[in-house]
Amino acid sequence: MDQQYIDKVLAGDRHSFRYFLQKYQDMVFSVAMSIVKNESLAEEVAQDAFVKCYHKLDTFHQQSKFSSWLYRIVVNTAFMRLRKIKIEVLDFQPDYNQEVIDEHELTLLEEEERSQLINEALCLLPANESLALRLFYLEEESIKEVSLITGWTDANTRVILHRGRKRMYGILKKLMNKANV
Repeated sequence: MDQQYIDKVLAGDRHSFRYFLQKYQDMVFSVAMSIVKNESLAEEVAQDAFVKCYHKLDTFHQQSKFSSWLYRIVVNTAFMRLRKIKIEVLDFQPDYNQEVIDEHELTLLEEEERSQLINEALCLLPANESLALRLFYLEEESIKEVSLITGWTDANTRVILHRGRKRMYGILKKLMNKANV
């Protein structure tokens, strides 16, 4: 389906690009948010990424899925924006020897609370770990696709996912303990 709209846009039908905006806007914002950690900045990154996508659509040669190509644009745009505004990304270092979160506690939370808690925890993670977890678990991309999107090797992607999961458990435990106080 994506290819039909790509062909239409390349043939001069600018209005066909709305298809991509509607289909990918949530994903693009989510990926941007995982890196820049600020809603208004993530919106700017998403807008910039779509503009770049539109202008560079003729360079998409179907060597990967269109979504992977677009994710890559979003990732690059977000990291360039961070460098441009020189935001210092703080690295949250939980104690890795802490007890792993009791999954039963997390299951007891209501769906909305759980979603809010997970998004809050993702915002506390370093950008690369947050991005990897978001792409792998929330967007359900494979290791290979995450590697294509980020430019990391498969091995590095696995390491970042492992560290992200471990760090995420520590953050979730602290947030849950704070909520129960």
